Amino acid sequence: QDGLKRSLGDFRRQLAWVERLDVTLGPVPAAADAASQGPGEGHSASHKDAVDPENDFQREMSFYRQAQAAVLEALPRLHKLQVPTRRPDDYFAEMAKSDQQMQKIRQKLKSKQEAMEKSEKAKQLRALRKYGKKVQTEILQKRQKEKKSMLNAVKKYQKGLSDKLDFLDEGQTSSQGNKKGSGSQRIKKGPNAKRRYKNQKFGFGGKKKGSKWNTKESFNDVSSFQAKVAHNKGPRKGGKKALNKRPGKRARQKMKSRAR
Repeated sequence: QDGLKRSLGDFRRQLAWVERLDVTLGPVPAAADAASQGPGEGHSASHKDAVDPENDFQREMSFYRQAQAAVLEALPRLHKLQVPTRRPDDYFAEMAKSDQQMQKIRQKLKSKQEAMEKSEKAKQLRALRKYGKKVQTEILQKRQKEKKSMLNAVKKYQKGLSDKLDFLDEGQTSSQGNKKGSGSQRIKKGPNAKRRYKNQKFGFGGKKKGSKWNTKESFNDVSSFQAKVAHNKGPRKGGKKALNKRPGKRARQKMKSRAR
């Protein structure tokens, strides 16, 4: 203990308070305690109840009230010594982190936000797919139910338990409605550009099979018959007559040797 005191005396300096700015006070009392105490007893008064260090709220509240007491004590003394306590409007303080570090933080926050947006979009797509599957299953169940009810009505009619044929009218109207809907869709849609080009080039529609068969009129019509062309006597390309003759023996042997 003597050594500690001697060391404390060695490094202690007798400086003015404005150079030290040390304030040692107890916490500011609560409103009820301040009302019960007289004037001038608030800052130096200690707690009546000890603060539980395990209670986070009480501990932080005691720190806050102690800092509040120090401010209430130090500000008037600073004003008395004409020391400014407010920051000027044109004061620029050096940042604790560099611009490069802040840029990295911005990039990280941006990437995190983009990842969250992608995750939200994926969730929405999954929800839409789930809803679409649900609607599809409901439609299929509805169709199966209608089919089942129609089959039951047919069985009842066959067994003679019912003499109503309303289910046939309902089936016809539904099928006609489906046909009309599909026809209107086909008319609205129309052929694509490739199909239109082929239709324009080659034609479309009409009978295809047996279109070259002879009829009585075509058999009796001999106006386009040409004997010279029919018997290979007419001129061909290059002004020569087309003679469909078999090649000679030597030519055939050459062709065989080339094939080998």
